[in-house]
Amino acid sequence: MPLHDPARAFVPYPDAPVPRAATGPLADLSFAAKDLFDVAGYPTGGGNPIVLAMSGIKTRTAPTVQKLLDAGARFVGKTVTDELAFSMNGNNAHFGAPINGAARDRITGGSSSGSASAVSSNLCDFALGTDTGGSVRAPANHCGLYGLRPTHGRVSLEGALDLAPSFDTCGWFARDIGTFARVADVLLGPDAAPLPERVRLLRPDDVWAQPAPAAVDALRGAADRVQGVLGPAKGIEVVLESFDAMYWNFRYLQSREAWLTDGPLIERYAPPLGPGVAERFAWSREVTDAQVSAARVFRTAFRAQLASLLGNDGVLLMPTMPDIAPLRSDSEAALEDYRNRAIRMLCIAGLAGFPQLSMPLASREGAPLGISLLGPAGSDRSLVALAQRIAN
Repeated sequence: MPLHDPARAFVPYPDAPVPRAATGPLADLSFAAKDLFDVAGYPTGGGNPIVLAMSGIKTRTAPTVQKLLDAGARFVGKTVTDELAFSMNGNNAHFGAPINGAARDRITGGSSSGSASAVSSNLCDFALGTDTGGSVRAPANHCGLYGLRPTHGRVSLEGALDLAPSFDTCGWFARDIGTFARVADVLLGPDAAPLPERVRLLRPDDVWAQPAPAAVDALRGAADRVQGVLGPAKGIEVVLESFDAMYWNFRYLQSREAWLTDGPLIERYAPPLGPGVAERFAWSREVTDAQVSAARVFRTAFRAQLASLLGNDGVLLMPTMPDIAPLRSDSEAALEDYRNRAIRMLCIAGLAGFPQLSMPLASREGAPLGISLLGPAGSDRSLVALAQRIAN
């Protein structure tokens, strides 16, 4: 970890040499990796003392991290993650709460809290995170960063700890779109079927009705800026059945997979889990086979519906989160309420498995606020190119 970590973004592991290429497209950039990714010479703790104790020192580096090293990027440390990646607040009961470099009195969001903190605090140029239910998009919104949830399976998660494998994705953060795009070239490569030069910009009116009115007002200028570049947005509805149906079906699937992943460890060792995390795992244990079976049918239907709406040229323009980051002083109950409101918006990309890019184009009360582009499966690099056009 860096000798100076004022943001408390890094896990305080002893430094180990991590070789990189002497030259390459990222040779002038530094990066960090969420402590779910294996890096040779380091343990992988997953934000939990029992997992850390069982880890041992890794002898192999996760392929996605290795890609960055082979491109010349300099590794500077492993970042704090919310416990077992099953939270969205950025407060780990064992390793602390990293500081939001863009709004120090507000949470970073999680579970990629340390990665977003490190980038927003200028401790590295970019950082890897993961996004299962919103763990890149939420911190990107809160910390004033670009952040991508890729198409499911587009970026390898080999050598990384799972949470819910059919939702888990590998994303990253950067302060500026130029840096973000350079990383995209390395991790994504070109799209197999790029979006056309002129996309159909779509405004999901049902999603825009979800955020706080003050947040919608704050996003108007950003929405106008996007439409000024990409053309006017057509209003549509994307929700299948209801937000409640989407929320619950997403939670049933995510929670069943989270229990299958971490339940054996929890039952064997009974580790002391932090607030919120303990309750979510307890709830996950009780999800029924019938709920999971129905949720799988729902997910298939929703994915087909959204694929039909987007075709090969449609892009949703939508708020990333319900509002700016909550205050660090907010109660656990208030944070949980915010998380549940957020899932109603974030589950769209999660259920579909489609890419969503959050852009830091707005603010309110001195805190960042993100707006997103969501495209068809496989349009990840095209979304980054659109963000480049918007930024320029």
